[in-house]
Amino acid sequence: MITPEQILDANILIVEDEKVNRVILRRILTSGGFHNIRTLPNATRLIRQYEAFHPDLLVLDLHMPKVSGFDVMNALKKAYPDDYLPILVISADSDDKVHLRALSSGAKDFLNKPYEPAKVLLRCRNVIETKLLHAEVQSKNVDLERIVRERTEELHKSRLELIQRLGYAAERRDTDTGAHIVRMSRYCEAVALAMGMSAEESEQILNTAPLHDVGKIAIPDSILLKPGPLTKDEFEVMKTHAAIGGGMLANSDSAFLRMAENIARTHHERWDGKGYPQGLHGEEIPIAGRICAVCDVFDALTSERPYKKAWPFDEAVKEIKKMSGTSFDSAVVDAFIKALPQIKAINKAVGHEPLPLSSPE
Repeated sequence: MITPEQILDANILIVEDEKVNRVILRRILTSGGFHNIRTLPNATRLIRQYEAFHPDLLVLDLHMPKVSGFDVMNALKKAYPDDYLPILVISADSDDKVHLRALSSGAKDFLNKPYEPAKVLLRCRNVIETKLLHAEVQSKNVDLERIVRERTEELHKSRLELIQRLGYAAERRDTDTGAHIVRMSRYCEAVALAMGMSAEESEQILNTAPLHDVGKIAIPDSILLKPGPLTKDEFEVMKTHAAIGGGMLANSDSAFLRMAENIARTHHERWDGKGYPQGLHGEEIPIAGRICAVCDVFDALTSERPYKKAWPFDEAVKEIKKMSGTSFDSAVVDAFIKALPQIKAINKAVGHEPLPLSSPE
């Protein structure tokens, strides 16, 4: 709601080459309660004055020497293509074609000379009120956009935290440490970037990789926590975690969760087709699954478990190279080698100590 006080406080800029008319317009506006009034005898410096004064009303003479009112309106439209231009044109010309041309050029209203004070005040108030209402709507739109952006970011953060905690819960059943999913997912991001994937795609892999072993939630403790080697039958049960995890995440409309499903379902597939659960071969395996396969094995090799000691970093790298073209996509392995400085830094920064339950990151 625009108040009368706001209208009277408006900035008014008058551009008129005839001094008498400038004086008349100022007197009329002053008598109507307006006080923030500036006048210019020509339009040669108008853009600079417009930028400095930010008028809520521009009273513009159409027919001026050197720079006409039409020239001014064209220049303002180019300078402020998205703004509401509060232009009230004035002219002694009563030709309807001139009026139509002025309105189509950007004028919001038209005043004929000689001036009738009541009409001047009424039309000035109308243009000013419309300008102030437009500014108010724009301000509210900016606030709404900010609120929507903040809520969207909050929702995104909540979703990521939920995914991290779900992955962390599955990992805690297996290793008593959440560090594996942190290292492994960051390795995945580094490899994806080294392969030339976009920052957005790489970040999506980073944020979905924590769910790669979510299907282990359904594996019995007697198998999942067994300190020694698994029997053949036990291993067959263990292998079902990939299909179970994929099923848990399946049929989502979210591209984010579809990638998480692909990773959970395919991170144990092999390039040579000898993996599980589907025995996919080569590029049948989604790229996110191929990346996670390398990073998951590497982190497993360099991590200590009740049934094995951690491999030295360089020995684990040699093993990954050895498996290139059989277990792993050679292009992914090449990217892994390219990203080794980042992977070594992640390995050192995250470490292998258990992360507290309150900090899954």
